[in-house]
Amino acid sequence: MKKIVLGPFTRANNSCMVEVTVENKKVIEASCSGTFFRGFELILQGRDPRDASYLTERICGICSSVHGTAASYALENAAGIRPPANGNLLRNLIMGADFLQNHIRHIYLFSFVDYLKLPQKGPFTGSYTVDKRFSQKTNDMLLEHLFQSIEISRQAHEMVALLGGKAPFPHGILAGGSTVPPAADVVMNFKSKLEKINHFVRNIMLPDVDILAEVYSDYYRIGHRRINLLEYGLFPKDEKDTQRHFPGAAVIDGRLQAVDLGVIKEHLSHSWYSEEAEAQHPTLGQTIINRAKEGAYSWIKAPRYNGLPMEGGPLARLWIRGDYRAGISTMDRIVARALEAKIIGDLMESWLVRLEPDKPILTPFEVPKQAEGIGLTGAMRGPLGHWLRMKNGRIAHYQIITPTAWNFSPRDNTGQKGPVEEALIGTPVEDENQPIEIGRVIRAFDVCSSCSAHVIYPGSSTQNLTILP
Repeated sequence: MKKIVLGPFTRANNSCMVEVTVENKKVIEASCSGTFFRGFELILQGRDPRDASYLTERICGICSSVHGTAASYALENAAGIRPPANGNLLRNLIMGADFLQNHIRHIYLFSFVDYLKLPQKGPFTGSYTVDKRFSQKTNDMLLEHLFQSIEISRQAHEMVALLGGKAPFPHGILAGGSTVPPAADVVMNFKSKLEKINHFVRNIMLPDVDILAEVYSDYYRIGHRRINLLEYGLFPKDEKDTQRHFPGAAVIDGRLQAVDLGVIKEHLSHSWYSEEAEAQHPTLGQTIINRAKEGAYSWIKAPRYNGLPMEGGPLARLWIRGDYRAGISTMDRIVARALEAKIIGDLMESWLVRLEPDKPILTPFEVPKQAEGIGLTGAMRGPLGHWLRMKNGRIAHYQIITPTAWNFSPRDNTGQKGPVEEALIGTPVEDENQPIEIGRVIRAFDVCSSCSAHVIYPGSSTQNLTILP
């Protein structure tokens, strides 16, 4: 029996640490820890609620548009307004472009790197060398596509900037709609970039993922967990938001049901926050730091749906839509992300032709003095929710449950593991000195507890950790 501690966990968009126990070459225990305190819920206290769409984008530089969107939805819900048709389409397009850059980067720069034989020079030096199965010819082709993907994902970020003003952290998303009118030259530029990206996704990325899935087919049997999935819905079909292109639902033991927001509660027993009561609904939850708390091992709270740990992300969304139900595994998560990128790219082409250059992009409104609102959307990694309460026109309460809080959560008050912890159990580890299998399972979730700058101090206790390449 051997305990392996991996941290900082690289290529995962976050500061996190994973501890696993390996026995007879299999993981028998796992703990996932978010080691970076976010604190945005405290930063928002007392601020103008219109600030939330910009401030919460800073939670993450790789998926900032979804936080701006969720915050906008929350304020619109509180104010009782909706954006005009153009405003809805523009927000969908900005968010769609952000999804494309994320999915392309994740598949090539974060996931594929675990399976390729890499050049022995920076920034690839130090990477694991075990279990590399591709022929040299196929490996060289996939490596060339990896370098191509950098340019393609950059163009997706340029699309975010075209309609959002900048990327990351676009200023084009706010309550009431959007800020950048769909001028003809901007739309044509956007369309040109989208065509290049969609060509790459359809003709290069999807075939590459097929190759990966064939050569590493055993990963359809690794990273399994219960079929408990959650999504709130992604991309409103029109400005009334009565339906979404990716509908929301809860899947319990493989059975679909409507989402009941009332059964969502955040557990804190293993998180570095004070517990003033039992698990709380986000409308009541608080963020009170307690770094010395006994038994805690993560800054991430443990959200549960009717007491169950739920997984979100492309696999959950495609399962709910009925587009992909092959299984719940590491490879299924990668395949679903690639398929979702194609679906989103196709949808974006249809949204572009519906834009009307001379029509409004924003619905003006007065900020209510006293109100509550909920902003729900799908994000790159799963369900994202913002819960807002205002008093005297300022933010009195704000709680955010991120996708990675669902996926990468610690144990809850009953001792249930989070979804990634669940998925790690049973993972084979052939070489304990190069536990590449653990990284493959975790990265398939596209973990992102928060973008952050982190420093390792020489001589500190972190020198005893294994840094996962």
